[in-house]
Amino acid sequence: MSEQTLSGSPGTLALYPRAVAPLIPGLSRLPFVPGRGKTVPTRELVLEDVSVDPEHLARYARVCGFRLAATLPATYPHMLAFGLHMKLMTRGDFPFAPVGLVHIENTITQRQALRTTDRLEIRVSATQPEPHPKGRTFAFLTEARVDGEVLWEERSTMLRRGGGGGDVRRPPSRPKQPDLPARAQWTLPGGLGRRYGSVSGDRNPIHLTGLTARLFGFDSAIAHGMWTKARCLAALEGRYPTAFRAEVAFRQPIKLPGRVTFASEERPSGLRFAVRDTKRGTPHLDGTLTRLERAHT
Repeated sequence: MSEQTLSGSPGTLALYPRAVAPLIPGLSRLPFVPGRGKTVPTRELVLEDVSVDPEHLARYARVCGFRLAATLPATYPHMLAFGLHMKLMTRGDFPFAPVGLVHIENTITQRQALRTTDRLEIRVSATQPEPHPKGRTFAFLTEARVDGEVLWEERSTMLRRGGGGGDVRRPPSRPKQPDLPARAQWTLPGGLGRRYGSVSGDRNPIHLTGLTARLFGFDSAIAHGMWTKARCLAALEGRYPTAFRAEVAFRQPIKLPGRVTFASEERPSGLRFAVRDTKRGTPHLDGTLTRLERAHT
């Protein structure tokens, strides 16, 4: 596997012209425009000696509902890695155009809490495309290391719609989440996507305004899936150990503005949680949080 080491976090804003270029007639044929590759390149991108910016962490905590502490929110390393995800996707040899991909599942495995003072090494690669009834999927694989030890891992599964068929073997589905006790209701403002996008770097047009979302088939802006997962884990703070695996499936998008209900229940193995539309009961997210047997010391 080839490896590229970057000295600083790649800015995402400068990469968006490449991300939207495949949508412009005539540009999709240019060799540097993403979407022309046949396979996912076997490339690993690395950020070395990454430090946490306290101001950025505070902004992230505010928009997601986390308390500030000496350890990082479990979803925060995703912020540090997002620029590498974009850098992989915006190369001409990547097989899919970034705009239009749908984040359908996310799994975070935290073996030990990361401290705000840790110097991190972030590594990102991607899996090969696999057939899916609605198109094709691939996954970003992300690691956060401290002194060479992997303490945090993430698998983000992305769907490219189109080209699926009835003869494709349907992947194993997660069991339907049973009704869980409601714990809170959240009112989400229309500008939530812009607020989270300014912190995360994920400025996909479907999250920003109703006008830009309609260009991609949505009748309103929709919330980021990773904001929704982060908000759930923030609501569960203090109820899970430092070593755990948090798996979520993103169901129907949350339209902005909106009102949703957060539900959760403790089980012997850990926690189950969900987000539903308050009025219609539409499922937006189903998740499980499983305790790992022991943390690294």
